[in-house]
Amino acid sequence: MSRHSLKPRYRLPMPGSALLAAWREGYGLAELRRDLMAGLTIGIVAVPLSMALAIATGVPPQHGLYTAIVAGAIIALTGGSRFNISGPTAAFVVILFPIVASHGVGGLLIATLMAGLILVALGLARLGSLIQFVPYPVVLGFTAGIAVVIALLQLPDFLGLNEVPLGDSTLHNLALVLRALPTLAPAEVGVGLLTLATLILWPRLKVPVPVPAPLVGLVVGTLAAQAVIPLGIEIDTIASRFSWEFQGQTGSGIPPFAPDLVLPWRLPGPDGTPLVVNFTLIRELLGPALAIAMLAAIESLLCAVVADGLTRTRHEPNAELVGQGLGNIVVPFFGGITATAALARTATNIRSGAFSPVAAVVHSVVVLLAVVALAGVLGLVPMAALAALLFIIAWNMSEARHFVHTLKSAPGSDVAILVICFGLTVIFDMVLAVAVGIGLAAALFIRRMAEITHARRLDPGDSELARSLPRQVALYDVNGPLFFGAAEKAISSLRIVDPEVKVVMLDMRDVPSLDTTAIVALQSLIEELRSRNVGLIFIGMPARMVMKLRRAGLYREAGQLSAVNHLDHAQRLARHWLAKRER
Repeated sequence: MSRHSLKPRYRLPMPGSALLAAWREGYGLAELRRDLMAGLTIGIVAVPLSMALAIATGVPPQHGLYTAIVAGAIIALTGGSRFNISGPTAAFVVILFPIVASHGVGGLLIATLMAGLILVALGLARLGSLIQFVPYPVVLGFTAGIAVVIALLQLPDFLGLNEVPLGDSTLHNLALVLRALPTLAPAEVGVGLLTLATLILWPRLKVPVPVPAPLVGLVVGTLAAQAVIPLGIEIDTIASRFSWEFQGQTGSGIPPFAPDLVLPWRLPGPDGTPLVVNFTLIRELLGPALAIAMLAAIESLLCAVVADGLTRTRHEPNAELVGQGLGNIVVPFFGGITATAALARTATNIRSGAFSPVAAVVHSVVVLLAVVALAGVLGLVPMAALAALLFIIAWNMSEARHFVHTLKSAPGSDVAILVICFGLTVIFDMVLAVAVGIGLAAALFIRRMAEITHARRLDPGDSELARSLPRQVALYDVNGPLFFGAAEKAISSLRIVDPEVKVVMLDMRDVPSLDTTAIVALQSLIEELRSRNVGLIFIGMPARMVMKLRRAGLYREAGQLSAVNHLDHAQRLARHWLAKRER
């Protein structure tokens, strides 16, 4: 076997690996029937959720439906998880709403396209283990903060407030809501409360036919809104709020057409005119696009891990990132917004008996049929009812019990990260919250690693070898990774050597790694020991670390310097050096 054949080969992630895995297990009519039923159920759930999340983002509801149709199918066919259901999700509201306010729908679609390219690059770079490097307090902090912001954004629709031009500042939005409270509409509040009560109570009823709670809640809210029309009371609905224009035709509510091919940069910006795509715009959208890509990676991979736990399957994380990226690259050209895997819809998909990604494709077809055949009916849904649905989504997303439990039981540093991420998300934005949260978590990790890294001299009472060594030989035990946060502290203790010591032995068996900072510190130590004519022996240092030292030139004119594998070998070498010095 050649030397080159032993090297690990880079393998590109295979798009559609989840679909191929299901096909290899055997796919027949029984499996197709399971996927059809699961896809029908999820499609019914996805219609109201997609509309509500698009409106919460600040765009007309059809953009959310187009996302479920196009991105939901593409990600299912090209991704690495058999059960993930992708579409618009609540986690993105906090990121996407400011983009729409600053750059309009066109800017949002361009940012989505950029995020898709970043996701594909992450997948091709095999960074599918990305989720392992995002600490739980960071995720919990920004998801709880997102839930608070989503709930606040729904208050004007739930209360029927007039003229509340919400922006991207949470505190400013809260002030606007409080100022508009005198315009509260009791009928809107009544529809919202009735919908909210239905959404809460329906899952607790033992209904023989499992009808999704979002569907029941919106139907009840819509019927209530229609019932008060004869009384001369008008309820704000999708049809009264939104209008559309398509190929010379106009209408209100949702256009009854399948998503059509569009160019994102031709869509209006914040001033209603088409965007001018230039370097300035790309630079302004790069930060939000990175945040979208990071959150999409975290959401989709976390969702896939949960799905694996429920089904005892295994997803391919890099293929899932590529699939998510391809979906977000294509969907802007059909008017769709950012998409990622949705945990609640994925769990429902599994409980409904899904077998393969075909269920997600069926879900997209169901949403498409709803748009084409039921657009007029969907336009009757009250805005207050959609706000009530988003209240439920925000509550489930907040994980309030886990949040409170973490505050009570977690170490102080983790609690600080949780509170900071939560506060930054609510007061500022999630881009800043994630960046600061991960930075703080990394700093705390470095500090903890530095605390466990140390080097201490072994006394005769600590080990048998130390007792058997001559007094001119000092044995040091080095523990932990020698990296930039700990190397100088650990190696500085080695410089305190008795004048009678002529040989220093470093037990490196518990050192898993060293970086350039550690090599520079070792080089300084070696030069200092050489100036005092003191020999240095590394014990148990892996060959890869020895090669690093050789490449750095530490063995060049270093005097008595050696690396051995065993303690007895080190002892013999130290005695040989001492005898040679005496001669």
